Amino acid sequence: MLSRVAVSRGKRALHDMVTLPGRKPIISYGTPGYSAVSGHVVTVFGCTGFLGRYLPRMGTQVIVPYREEDEKRHLKPMGDLGQIVSMEWDIRNEEQIAECLRHSDIVYNLVGREYETKNFKYSDVHVSGAERIAKIAAQAGVPRLVHVSHLNASTSSTSHFYRTKAEGEERVRDAFPAATIVRPGQMYGCEDKFLNNMASWPIWWKLNHGETKIRPVHVMDVAQALTNLMTIPQISGTISLPGPRTLTTEYLLDMVSSLTYTPPSSAPVLPKSIALALAKVAQAPWWPLISPDEVERRYIDDVDVPGDWEAVGVTPDEIENHAITYLRRYRSAENFVRPVVFPARSS
Repeated sequence: MLSRVAVSRGKRALHDMVTLPGRKPIISYGTPGYSAVSGHVVTVFGCTGFLGRYLPRMGTQVIVPYREEDEKRHLKPMGDLGQIVSMEWDIRNEEQIAECLRHSDIVYNLVGREYETKNFKYSDVHVSGAERIAKIAAQAGVPRLVHVSHLNASTSSTSHFYRTKAEGEERVRDAFPAATIVRPGQMYGCEDKFLNNMASWPIWWKLNHGETKIRPVHVMDVAQALTNLMTIPQISGTISLPGPRTLTTEYLLDMVSSLTYTPPSSAPVLPKSIALALAKVAQAPWWPLISPDEVERRYIDDVDVPGDWEAVGVTPDEIENHAITYLRRYRSAENFVRPVVFPARSS
């Protein structure tokens, strides 16, 4: 009986093979699960960040570029022996970038910067860094490049963050014309700077009187969409991945308050000029607080574009289906197991 099971698991079918743009076949084999082998070798720049840690790696050999030793430790158990390969890199070092991607058949660039520092400005990461990765990937003959941008990327945006995201997309297309550009909306998850930040600092989300419209998307849905791109050999252009609903920050703050059983924030709504002035003062400490560009983004609505979820084979979840998972930690002991209650959505 066991021998028959082993033989049946060893059989291959047409769906076990993916043909890359260069006609190179990628064949998966082995038993399903932790020790499976998909045949892909993938480099994920930015895999130590929020989105990168959620990319499912079962059966795929992943090159993990890292800057600090402790940043990549949690990724080691994500694959079997030899499947997670750590390599030190610097976004300005072309030789290190080339070494990280020279054996890969697909490269993901998830590198981003929420705030500027004295060493890395938005343009250093979103524009020059993205162009450098795309150029080296093209020179190395990598068949596919997936570049992750932002839903609101626009060269005419009042946010420097969004403008550099759009400029980075153009540079990537020039260097690697067949690149896939992925534009996710505001992501939420366990380590996010969205729901957690609303629970900790609601005053910064009351800007614009809570009227800013956001299309939040679950980080696991975006990660699954990126993973599915490995099995879709011929796809290029721009893929938009917004959340399934458009919500106001006022509703989201009410939802956080309702789920955590904490009273709504009584903090006043700061005028934009005062918020910008406080954000500039907040640049003095060495640790990240809030930047003036983040304040600017709190006044910008998410763009109203249709999602391309069907193209990547994912159905995005509503934020209400997962919010309690990430917000229960903010409940007091006496309220920890109380029922989940949501505020009414405005029509």
